[in-house]
Amino acid sequence: MSTDFYEITPCGLCGKFPLLWKKIGSHGVMTLSTCSHSRVTSRPMSVVVIKGRFYCQTDVSYLKCRQIKENPNTALSFRNFSIEGRCRIMDKPVMHSGFIKAMTEHFPSAVTRYSGLDTERVLEITPTLIYLWEYKNDKPYMEYYDFRNDTYRKVEM
Repeated sequence: MSTDFYEITPCGLCGKFPLLWKKIGSHGVMTLSTCSHSRVTSRPMSVVVIKGRFYCQTDVSYLKCRQIKENPNTALSFRNFSIEGRCRIMDKPVMHSGFIKAMTEHFPSAVTRYSGLDTERVLEITPTLIYLWEYKNDKPYMEYYDFRNDTYRKVEM
């Protein structure tokens, strides 16, 4: 696996980031939640992680894109991770070679079926907060990685 998936800009959390990105991995089917006009919707998405950001693709005419245009605050849920972030709608997938390479490696049928469609777009989610449940000696605790405030905290239950 390429180290590109674990690089992120320098900050106070750097000692914690490599382990976080290793735990998350380079890809997964994650539930994307979007919201506008007091309506929250969620759906599974094929997601790749590149340099500390989450990427997926979708048709620009779908409800999720309309919601993101109105409210870029989104969330991803994946295994024991909750990921809050800001989403931006980018160009067509074929205009992003790193995205196509990662998607081809992990979700080749999605690339074959959808990446070349004229209305398909890449969604880029920049995390603002990632938190997760963990257990040590059968005792639960939560870890919080706050990207806005450049802080990490562990809360034992």
